[in-house]
Amino acid sequence: MTTLVSIPHERPPTPAVVEPLLRGRFGVPYLWHAECGSTQDVLRDTALPEGAVAATDHQTAGRGREARRWVDEAGTALLFSLLLRPPPAAPVAQLSLVCALAVAETVDEAAGRAAAIKWPNDVLVDGGKVAGILLEAREGDVLCGIGLNVSQAEAALPAGTRAPAGSLRTATGRKHDRAGLLVELLERLEARYDAWLASGLTALLPELERRDALRGRAVAVGGVSGVATGMAADGRLRVARADGTVLLVASGEVVEVPG
Repeated sequence: MTTLVSIPHERPPTPAVVEPLLRGRFGVPYLWHAECGSTQDVLRDTALPEGAVAATDHQTAGRGREARRWVDEAGTALLFSLLLRPPPAAPVAQLSLVCALAVAETVDEAAGRAAAIKWPNDVLVDGGKVAGILLEAREGDVLCGIGLNVSQAEAALPAGTRAPAGSLRTATGRKHDRAGLLVELLERLEARYDAWLASGLTALLPELERRDALRGRAVAVGGVSGVATGMAADGRLRVARADGTVLLVASGEVVEVPG
């Protein structure tokens, strides 16, 4: 993996900086736009190979889960999408957790503290959301959109969100090298994706469970209320209801319920 601490200064994730640093198949080709509507839409080309990455400094129509708008300040975040083509029968919804784990490990390295994962697609540091993942599947392609807040000051982060927003800068008090972060993240994504292809979530589950931000918390999701008790082997969220039954939730927006 790339050693982030050896990078002496901030660098934008432009092709001239990123491409010489790539060490795997993810990021080839590397499609860069100083500004675009959404990096997800840049990858809607069946001629592109698996591992293609589209990145930008600013999205004018960025989106998150539940059709929410993803707002960014130009030049401060990592904003990119990765094209994957898993086997036809693969449970592609699990890729949210696969990507979240790779992001969390990269954040660990950069921030010097353990990042948590809020099922199914958010990465937290000190309770603040620093990253989100959006999966979109179409005709065998899976577009993995990743937004990681890097150098935003607190005043630049969105207010009034469901979970408080954070960035690597607010967590560490300094700016970070976005190009180095992207290279590190692509390496980790490739390794975690290959492990998932080989054995599903089995090899990744212990680490996902260790980072579980919802375990033991009262939640409401998909019409179900109860206490989150971890993730099942297939990545679904276990929710224990007051009557003692445990339900498995495949998807939905999790809302923490005040105790």
